[in-house]
Amino acid sequence: MHIPDGFLAVNTWAPMWVVSFCGLGYCIKRAAKILKDRMIPLMGVMAAFIFAAQMLNFPVAGGTSGHLLGGVLASILLGPYAGAIVIAVVLTAQCFIFQDGGVTALGTNIFNMAFISAFMGYYIYRLIRSFIKGKGGIVTGAAIASWLSVVIASGACALELAFSGTSPLRIALPAMVVVHILIGIGEALITSLVISFILKVRPDLIYEGGIK
Repeated sequence: MHIPDGFLAVNTWAPMWVVSFCGLGYCIKRAAKILKDRMIPLMGVMAAFIFAAQMLNFPVAGGTSGHLLGGVLASILLGPYAGAIVIAVVLTAQCFIFQDGGVTALGTNIFNMAFISAFMGYYIYRLIRSFIKGKGGIVTGAAIASWLSVVIASGACALELAFSGTSPLRIALPAMVVVHILIGIGEALITSLVISFILKVRPDLIYEGGIK
């Protein structure tokens, strides 16, 4: 899902840079007000964990592979504002260190994999928790939200490619979504396993705030 340079037209990547830059500025402002002091080190730990976890790929159909996105995991532990910041930092490091995703496309990649994953995923997670109470609701919400966040982000990526004229939507959308339906299963499994472990050892790390 990391879009490289040359795949997006300037009328797509330039506005997305502005949206992501402004969005991150707002997230930093909101996170500074919401997070307690003990959560700041956790942001660093979470960024390091997700960065390392994304280096490990798991196979999916057709010889393709996927890796952890981590937006929902980060938002469940840190809240959506800090979660989006963490994923944006990881994506930026990957872009400039490993050339994983283009510089011009970085704003778009941050929008797809940080904002959609952290915010939309967190909304879905909280909605599920409102129907399923207790630890079961947390794990179920984490799994479903993780899966959906990957699928929705892949759909957004297909729309951006189509808008740029890189690939027709009738080709890009099914190609992206079908593969990421499978990748999302891996995302859901990893996220739910990590959250289940945290609930056993440090349940106090689960973020209980909302989006205000």
